[in-house]
Formats: sequence, C-alpha cells, structure tokens
Amino acid sequence: MAILLSDLEQQLTTLQATALDSIAQTQTLEALEQLRVNYLGKKGELSLILRGMGQLAAEERPTIGAAANLVKDAIQAQLDRVKTDLQTAQIQAQLAAETIDVTMPGVYRPVGRVHPINATIDRAIDIFVGMGYTVVTGPEMETDYYNFEALNTPPDHPARDMQDTFYLPDGNLLRTHTSSVQIHYMEENEPPMRIIAPGRCYRRDTVDATHSAVFHQIEILAIDRDLTFTDLKGTIKEFLTQAFGMELPIRFRASYFPFTEPSAEVDVQWQGQWLEIMGCGMVDPNVLTKVGHDPEVYSGFAAGLGVERLAMVLHQIDDIRRLYGSDLRFMRQF
Repeated sequence: MAILLSDLEQQLTTLQATALDSIAQTQTLEALEQLRVNYLGKKGELSLILRGMGQLAAEERPTIGAAANLVKDAIQAQLDRVKTDLQTAQIQAQLAAETIDVTMPGVYRPVGRVHPINATIDRAIDIFVGMGYTVVTGPEMETDYYNFEALNTPPDHPARDMQDTFYLPDGNLLRTHTSSVQIHYMEENEPPMRIIAPGRCYRRDTVDATHSAVFHQIEILAIDRDLTFTDLKGTIKEFLTQAFGMELPIRFRASYFPFTEPSAEVDVQWQGQWLEIMGCGMVDPNVLTKVGHDPEVYSGFAAGLGVERLAMVLHQIDDIRRLYGSDLRFMRQF
C-alpha cells in the first residue's frame, strides 16, 4: 500500500504534538533522557516515520525532509528547555537542603591541650635531640640484672628492699628508673653513643605532695673517648638554659649513685631559691665492663631527672597529685 505525502505530514504533526506534551510533563532528568531516545533516537519514532519517505515520489521527499527537520528542531528545543528547568530546580533543591543558617549559634568543640607531663617530656626531647641525642625506650617490666646488678647496685642496697621496689611473682620487677634502658642500649650498640630515654617508673613511695608511686623519668647517657665531667656540666647547663628560657645559676653537689663515680646532684636557682633538679655523674667503670666496653678506652656520663619535678618547677605547681588528677580547671591552664 502506497504511502501518501499527506499521511506522513499528519504523522509528523501528531508526533510533534505528542512529544511536546510528554516532554512538558516530565519531572526528572532520567525520564527526559528516555523521551529523547524514544522520539529522536536511531530507533525512535521520528526515524520510523522517515522510513516511509522511500515510497514517495522523488519530488515529494524534500517536502517531508524539511517538515521532519522542523519537527526535530521543535522537539529538541523543548527537550533543552525542560532539561535546563529540571537542572535548575535540582540545584535549588540541593541548596535548600544544604543551606546553613548563619544566624544559629555555632557548635562549641573544645580544643584539647597537651598534658604538662607530656609537654615537659617533649620539651626535654627537643632540647637533647638538638644536641645530637637519640631517643630510645625500654621495657617497664625488668629483671633484677638490668635494674640493679648491671648498674653496679650491690645486693644490700636499700633500693632492692621490698619496701622500695614493686617485685612481681615471677621474680621480675617494675623498673625503678629509666637507667636500665642504658644497659640494654650499650649491650646492643658500640660507642660513641648519645641517648635520651624517657619513660614511666615505679617505686613503693607513699603518695604525698612531692612523691608518687608512678612517675616519669628522663635518662641521658653519653659514651665516647675522652669524655669528662666538664662535658657533663656543659651539657646540663645548656639543657637547663633552654628548658627555663634563660641562663640560671647552677650548682653541683657531691652525691652518691651506684652506677656513677663521681656523682652529683644538680640544683638550679629559680625565683630566689635553690631547687634540686636532677642527679648525674660519670659512668662507673664497672658498668662499662658489664656491657663489654673497655673503661680504659671509653668514658661517659649519665644524668636522670624527674619529669614531674621539672614540670612542678617550670609551672609553679605545689602538689604532684594535681598532675594526676582530672580537674579540668587545673589542666586548662597549660
């Protein structure tokens, strides 16, 4: 059956009206894209109508071709308008959903602070690392050998008493100082060495304003050829100058520690009074021998300071127990 020119023109007119109406009622971009495929796609309705052009007379085909282009342009223009409207509406809806009311009060999120003990440790580490020291750590549970024997502490020393040390059922103990770290390190490394060992220590002290059963200590150790007490004094003086932010009067008082000889206590004059800061001394030759280093070739110095003590001096804290409390009014001062 032959297709008449008027039939194709009617089909194009109907297609245009139907397409424009359907597109105008579309609510989503996905549905709009489906309509575009249905009407203008390769297998769409417009293509199906144009297949009938082959049955028209040659002089009639240009007329249908021109009419089809007009229909296609009208449908495409409608698609573009509706697409723009839908995209605009989508953006407006997203903006409305994500709008921030700047008149509402903000949500307060408190800023955390570094605990004064941690801040003091970090401060000391920064100073000694700047002088070429390496940070090392060791176990908090130790054997008698590393905590006492290797550090030249005799069997009858008071520190070995049950009243002063936390002994464990298996015969081990909780370290009473970080000096044990230097033994581990010297056994595994050859001189020269310069280390700083911060960490937690334990002693059976009665808790009061200046004592705690759990406390923090920083140990420094330097082993090399020809180190002298003068090197020790210069190192400690530089550390205290940087720690306090100024050069202060310092004095060394003769003292006794099993693992250093000679030994000294270090005092600093701060705010008009002398304050004990740390103990120090030259590494005892017996300690060097224990770890396999020849005391005739190498010498060294060591020092240990209580972190809480230094923090109390720096921040004028009158009671060590404040450092372990949970009073935020106190902690927020730092």
